This record gives sequence, C-alpha cells and structure tokens, in this order.
Amino acid sequence: MYKVDTPTNSLHSLQEVSFSSLGFTERYHLQEWLAKNPQALTRDNDDELLIIQKEFAGFDDTKERLDLLAIDKQRNLVIIENKLDDSGRDVIWQALKYAGYCANLRKDQILEIFQLYLDKYDPEETRPAAEVMAEFLECESLDEVQINQSRTQRVMMVAANFRKEVTNTALWLMQFGLRVQCFKVKPYKFNDEVFVDIRQVIPTPEAESYMIGMAQKEAEEQSASGELKTRHQLRKAFWTKMLERLKASTCTLYNNISPSTDHWLSAGSGISAVSYNLIFSKKEIRVELWIAKASAESNTFAFNWLYERKEMIDSTFGHALKWEPLPGKKSCRISFATFATSLDESNWSAMIDWLLVNLTAFEKALDPFIAPLNIALKAISNTPEDTEEFETGEA
Repeated sequence: MYKVDTPTNSLHSLQEVSFSSLGFTERYHLQEWLAKNPQALTRDNDDELLIIQKEFAGFDDTKERLDLLAIDKQRNLVIIENKLDDSGRDVIWQALKYAGYCANLRKDQILEIFQLYLDKYDPEETRPAAEVMAEFLECESLDEVQINQSRTQRVMMVAANFRKEVTNTALWLMQFGLRVQCFKVKPYKFNDEVFVDIRQVIPTPEAESYMIGMAQKEAEEQSASGELKTRHQLRKAFWTKMLERLKASTCTLYNNISPSTDHWLSAGSGISAVSYNLIFSKKEIRVELWIAKASAESNTFAFNWLYERKEMIDSTFGHALKWEPLPGKKSCRISFATFATSLDESNWSAMIDWLLVNLTAFEKALDPFIAPLNIALKAISNTPEDTEEFETGEA
C-alpha cells in the first residue's frame, strides 16, 4: 500500500506491520472497530449489517463466546469471527459451530438478544429492539417478517492471514450453498499514523455473485415450488377487489395496475420515483405519496417543496396528513391512515370504501402540485435521475 505525496507527485510506501507489534488486541481493538463500523465488511447499501450482539455467550451448556452477531438486509443472521495476525486452524470450526447454535434462534430470542445489546451498549436508544430492527429492515413491523430462516446463516471470518486449510474448507462449504466469506485485514504504518486495509479474499468479489447465484439456482431446482402463503393469497384477493372498485370509480390512477401479493399497491404520480401507494398492513390501511428518487437531496427537496404548501394540501384533503421526512432514510412519505383488522375478510368492504374515498381526496389535494414540483425537480438537477421503485421490507 502506498501514500500519494501530492507536492512531489510520488508514492511513499506504507510499512506493513502486525497487530501485535502495535499493541492491538482482537477483543478491544479489531472487534470494536467492526462493531462500530460493520459496513467495513460490505461493499454496498444492499448488504448493510446491523450488529445485534458482541461477545455473545447465550448458547446452552457452553461458555463459548461469539465475537460479533449481526443481521443483514435479507434478514439473515451473520456470524463474525475475528482473529488477529493468524487465523489459526480452528477458526472455521468455531464459526460453523456458532452458526449451528444460531440457526435455532427464534425471532423473539433474536429480539431479546438485540435488546440486551442496546441496553448495554446504546443506552441512549429509547426505542425497543423490534422497532430499531424493523427500521433497519425497512418494514412496517416485524409481525409478519421471517428472520433467520433455515439454512440462511452467513459466516464471516476476519484475520490478517488465513491458513490454507481454512480457505480450502471455506471454498468447499460454498459448494453446498453456505455463504462463507474471508476478509484479510492488514495494518500499515506511516510515521505516527496507522492504516487498515480490509479486503475480501474468499470468495473474490468478482466471483461472489456468480457462486451465490449458482448455489441458489441449484437449491431452487432441488426444492418443489409450494403454494403462496395465506397472507399472500389474502393480499392478492384484497387487491383484486380493490382494483375492481377503482376501475368502476372516477379515479384512474390504477387503471393499468394488476393485483399483487405485496402489502402495497403503487401507481405513478407523473414524477419519476414518486408514487401513490395503497397500503394493506395487518393492523392498518393507508394512502400515501412515497418519494423515493435516486438521491436523498432530491427527496428532501421534493418533500420540503410540498411541505411549504402543507396548509393548502391538508385543507383540500379535509384532514391533517402525516408528513414524514423519515430522517436517516433516503425516502420521504406523506400519508393518511386508519386502524383496520385487515386479515379479517368481513372488514374488506368497509376498508375498500375507506381507501377509495381517501385516495380520491388525496389525489385531488396533491395533483395540482405534481406538475410544478416536477418542473422544480428538473430545474435543480443537471442529469436525469434513475427511477427508484417503492421499496418495503415486509414479506
């Protein structure tokens, strides 16, 4: 690794050193670095990690401790095992043993583990663990979300050097669909500064998506395709009835939309990546405008532009809308909701009536501002933005 010396237009070699020579330890240094910045082990936002416990010792009949336990955006548990200058021979056995222990954890147990972590390491977080995790997974709630499904556990091993028996075993395990990753972490020194290079070596980043895809394809071919789960069937049946009512009404937003098994149904607003959504949750139905353009800046601009006209929009709609800038997220939302026991089909007629009335009023209140907002968005953008679809984490 080199440092660029701009004044002399030259490179200065950084001295490769060992963690032990720097006085760094596995538990108090490397583990803490990764706990505070787990994205050092990921390459994009779709693979973010949320640390839910460290030094986890909650396994029955054993005093062993798992270095770090995390969850990813796909709701899989991630077992992270750290070593310093040498992986040793047993690291992969340890990691697989912990993965086996964690494979049996239920959702309520995982939330209890995460709550203990928040209480101890993040006491300023006043929200319950379920709410924090739901926000990370980008879903309304965890009620219908499946976490830690069978054979989804991931293993990450981190060390400065990996022995051949470790890397060979990792590659062999990947042939059976297990997602195993090895990361080399190398410390470098330049004067009084210390740099750390973290690089995925197993599998190589270029080959990872191919290997995962092949494993998934093989799993799909070996498993029979089952029927849709009950809640998916219910949602599709509800949206079918909802669309029938919409097509018989004066509202044309959903004329070309088909029923879905998702808990939302989207329709274009006339602005790229800004959509009208109908929401069918377990305990709530909602109409909303979802602002999810490719850049957070554009979303904030659009939300603030509409918020400046909040009084007019709320007045035309007839009720106070809920204006949510959703800080910490890229998207924004304007909505109106009501409580509903959505899975009870006897309530559907009243729910459909409510959605139809409020969607019609909602569109009437917002539609006069859509075209001017689109012009304003184009004026602040030098390049056209990619469309970003409405996303949700609810299964």
